[in-house]
Amino acid sequence: MDNWTHSSLSLKEGLKDGLAIGLGYFPVSFTFGILAVGQGLSWWQATFLSLLNLTSAGQFAGLDIMAQGGSLIEMALTQLVVNIRYSLMSIVIGQKADDTTDGWHRFLIPYTMTDEIFGVAAGKGQPVGFPYWVGLSTLPVIGWTAGTLAGSLLGQVLPQRLSDALGIALYAMFIAIIIPAAKKYRPVWFCIVVAAALACLFHFIPFLSSVSSGFTVIICGVSSAALCAWLFPVKEEEL
Repeated sequence: MDNWTHSSLSLKEGLKDGLAIGLGYFPVSFTFGILAVGQGLSWWQATFLSLLNLTSAGQFAGLDIMAQGGSLIEMALTQLVVNIRYSLMSIVIGQKADDTTDGWHRFLIPYTMTDEIFGVAAGKGQPVGFPYWVGLSTLPVIGWTAGTLAGSLLGQVLPQRLSDALGIALYAMFIAIIIPAAKKYRPVWFCIVVAAALACLFHFIPFLSSVSSGFTVIICGVSSAALCAWLFPVKEEEL
């Protein structure tokens, strides 16, 4: 118990830092709950899905694949492409962990790894311990799961205009993720444009439009990233 009270960053401080993230997750997961029930999932299936995954882009992509009756291979490859960044983030946090973080803790940390949680933890100017991580991730997990539950239960009784307006939260979230990176590193703009152009081709060209959404995400994401890695390689001293 001493580790939980004498860590370099406390559980209480983690809860404080995670409050804004949890509040921000609620409206986005509310939208997911609405869409999940609209695609045929029950309220408890949608809620359980959010509790176990905690990955916005991965869940929305996976929901689309399930709705279209996609294969397990398609689902696995899509989730790998969409969520592989969390493996790298977990490695970074593992290297930044303090002495309160043992092997089991390092195994549990990736479960709650998200872009926002990672950003807050990585931005700390000191080692991050497991007590702080528990505090930091608790409210986001609650916010994401509770938002899905609320959306799946209330989404069907809300006015259609309000439900449609809440759906914009998803696109706003994605824009908020890519714009700062694009402003900081200009080649990201090129990557975004290439991925969008490829997605348009798969949508409007007849023989390409038959490709499922899951494989479309894989092809567009990997192709645009590979092209940018070839055209704009990051030098070792820039890492």
